[in-house]
Parts: sequence; C-alpha cells; structure tokens
Amino acid sequence: MTPRALVTGADGFIGSHLVEALLSEGRSVKALCQYNSIGSHGWLDMIAADPGADLELVLGDIRDPLSVREAMKGCSTVFHLAALIAIPYSYVAPASYIDTNIHGTLNVVQAARDLGVQRVVHTSTSETYGTAQFVPITEAHPLVGQSPYAASKIGADQLALSYWRSFETPVVVLRPFNTYGPRQSARAVIPTIISQIAAGRRQIRLGALSPTRDFNYVADTCAAFTAVAASDAALGQVINAASQFEISIGETAALIAEVMNAEVEIVTDEQRLRPEASEVNRLFGDNTRLRQLTGWQPAYGGREGFRRGLQRTAGWFSDPTNLARYRPGSYAV
Repeated sequence: MTPRALVTGADGFIGSHLVEALLSEGRSVKALCQYNSIGSHGWLDMIAADPGADLELVLGDIRDPLSVREAMKGCSTVFHLAALIAIPYSYVAPASYIDTNIHGTLNVVQAARDLGVQRVVHTSTSETYGTAQFVPITEAHPLVGQSPYAASKIGADQLALSYWRSFETPVVVLRPFNTYGPRQSARAVIPTIISQIAAGRRQIRLGALSPTRDFNYVADTCAAFTAVAASDAALGQVINAASQFEISIGETAALIAEVMNAEVEIVTDEQRLRPEASEVNRLFGDNTRLRQLTGWQPAYGGREGFRRGLQRTAGWFSDPTNLARYRPGSYAV
C-alpha cells in the first residue's frame, strides 16, 4: 500500500483539486470534509474519481480534537487546508475564525505530534503580509493582520511553526498567493466576474479596482503542495507559492472580458468594498524559495499563463450545469 495522505478541508475549492491531484499520482487519500446532516462531501461529490482510486471520505470537524485524531490515524502526510477564508465574513463573525483557524490548527499539529505523522503541510495565505511594504514579497516580509481573517491565519501559522521548534513536529507552512480556478466560491473576484458574464450580465458589479494581486491557477497551487510535502529541506520553513506576476483587479476584469468575448461596464458595488484600512492594496510574491527547494515552476505563470488559466476557469463556469450552482446576481459574503 502507498503511504496514505489526509487532506483536511477536502470538500472545498483547493482541497478538492488537491485530492484529485494526489489520486492522479496514485496516492492513497483520506479526505476530511465538514460534517453535515445530509452527508454531503462538498465539491468531492462532483468530481469523477477513477473507480480504482484509493479514496476514503470522512465527515468530521476540524474544531474537534477527537474527530481530527481519528481522521489522522494511519496517515503519514497531512495537508491541512480546512479553514474559514472569506474576509468579509470575518468582520461579521471573528470568533468563528479563531475557533476554526487557530484551534483547528492546534488540533492538527497536536494529533500529528502524538501519532508520529511524517509531514504536515499547513496552509497559510498571502493575506498575512497585508499591503506590500516591498516587492516582490519574500517570506521575510513583516506580517500584518489587516482583517480578522488575516490575523487568525497569522496565529495559526505561528502555532504550527511552534510545534516544529518545540517538538520537532515535521511542519511546513505553505503560503499561497491568490488561487483561482474551477469550483471557486463566487465571493472571490475572478469567479465573481466570470459568473456574471457567463450569466449574460454586461454591467459587472465589483469592489475596488486598483488593488493588485498575484494570481495562481489552482493546478500550480496543488503542485506546490505536493512539492513541499516531498522536500525534507522545506521542514520548518514558510514558503510562498506565487506566480510572481502582478495585475490589478481592473486589468483582470478587462482580461476576463476579452477572454470571454464580452464588452462590459464595471460598476462599483459599495457592499463589496473593504474598510479602507483593511484593504490589501498590493500583493506581488517572490517564489524563489519554493523554486530553489523543490524545483517547482508555475505552469500558468506570466500574463500568457494567466490568460490560459482564465480560459480554463471561464470554460468551467460557462457550463450551464456548473453555473447553476452559483447566484451571479447576489453578493456572496
């Protein structure tokens, strides 16, 4: 039997893609999904897994230490992606972010320590840097919590690293910049734009257009996860997963419209604007450490790679079956 990997948050956007990537490599995977009374496994219910794939679906709760420990038994690698990630909702319910992101991470690293897991890849976020104080942003950049979400992830990152320093729990902190692709929530900007255009709207409602982002196609983010999991040199490190390509939200909207052959008008929607001091105005990451430690390279890097990623994403959202799962006319917090 191949070593088994546990993916927490496997029912979500990146988590479901990571499960697919691991199965495509012939890995044995246990997928921990958020417990619910209807037995849904989120996006994993929609993927077409090979009938011979070694996949075990488990319902549980990252906030419950017994649930986490039971799910982790028999696993040699843990990819910890379970988290609350919507920035606007963190203004509404900040305590839930502390409970899920920090306490949930504590449950993961403590169980990994007790069970002798060989590798824990903990998921961070570029939001922990706040607005860039220098570019490209390296892992030495100061951490600035400009939202309750970002603050909770800073706490979770530091907790995970403390287990490496205190107990030699084999932790790697992967810090992806803005990931996009099929199945992403429409609370994120790229699905917001694409879903509105795919639904026939030509007056596109958005928040601030001037902030810049460093977008990663989801396949590149998943490749970064598997690369750091296989690298002993990555232990105890914080590692950026960035495309090292910067583009504004306004330019992104224009490129999506071009890719989808649509003429659009951008309208500012006040409810989509963050509080002024909470807006991260610039993100542009340095991926040198990831490349040097693992040999990883973004397959969708640069403007042309970004265009290809947008084409694939737009193609998925434009499928009526997929688009029907979204509500393009409403704002998802």
